[in-house]
Amino acid sequence: MANDFKSNSKSNIAIDSGTYSTMYTALLDKETILLEVDIANTSASDVTVDVKINKNCRATTGVDDVFLVKSAPVPVGGALKAVSGQKIVLEGSSTGLDTITVAASAANAADCIVSYLEDV
Repeated sequence: MANDFKSNSKSNIAIDSGTYSTMYTALLDKETILLEVDIANTSASDVTVDVKINKNCRATTGVDDVFLVKSAPVPVGGALKAVSGQKIVLEGSSTGLDTITVAASAANAADCIVSYLEDV
C-alpha cells in the first residue's frame, strides 16, 4: 500500500445549473482521505459556492449526494476553506466510486483545489 499525497485543481469551476465540476473520483477498491478543499473567488462580484460529496460506493444505502457547503458566500478577492482540518473518507467499490464535486453561482468566477491522501 503506497500512500500518496496528491492534489487536483480546476480554474473556472462549473456554474450551478445542475452540473458540477468533478474534482476527484475515488479509485476502485481503495480509500482516499480528503484533506482540504479551497475555493477562490476570481471575479469582480461576490459569488456563492457548493461543495458536494457523491457517495456511490455503498450498495446497501445507494447513492447519496451530501453537501459539505451549500450556497456559501465567497466575497470578491476572498477564499473559502470548505474542508480544512477534518478528514473525510472517499471510497471506491464495484458498486460505485465516491466523487467530490464543486459549483459556483456564476460562470468563470471561481477556482478550486483539492488535496487528498490516496490509497490508504
